[in-house]
Amino acid sequence: MNYWLMKSEPKSFSIADLQSRPKKTEHWDGVRNYQARNFMRAMKKGDLAFFYHSSCALPGVYGIIEIARAAYPDHSARDPENHHYDPKSTPERPLWDMVDVRFQREFKRPVTLTAIKTQATLKSMRLVQRGSRLSVMPVTAQEWRAILQLEKKS
Repeated sequence: MNYWLMKSEPKSFSIADLQSRPKKTEHWDGVRNYQARNFMRAMKKGDLAFFYHSSCALPGVYGIIEIARAAYPDHSARDPENHHYDPKSTPERPLWDMVDVRFQREFKRPVTLTAIKTQATLKSMRLVQRGSRLSVMPVTAQEWRAILQLEKKS
């Protein structure tokens, strides 16, 4: 099993939005960074990810989601009415992918970015690296366990 962190702005799509969906499942679309897309392409059904709220008053990990379907072409890239539209992406040559995610659980309290940054064991986590703005990134097993321990302390 692999572990991931997936960021979303809660005003666009939050963990509560995911929890309210039928079957608590939704596609994760709109990723328009090649490295983040490649990470999504490496995801496998059953992998787990932290759901991270970004660009908000209290950025941090708000819960856990499961990859319910591996990467497949992102249809929003071909929809001229969608704000994720990319005219270079075609049905014959799709540039962007998405995955389906399923709600697992919400944290009682978020593990904040500030709390994550204070942990020596998380100093090398991609999330806290200078200049790292990816919306999808891998998390090591050690980082996964450390954040779960922080959840117990928060």
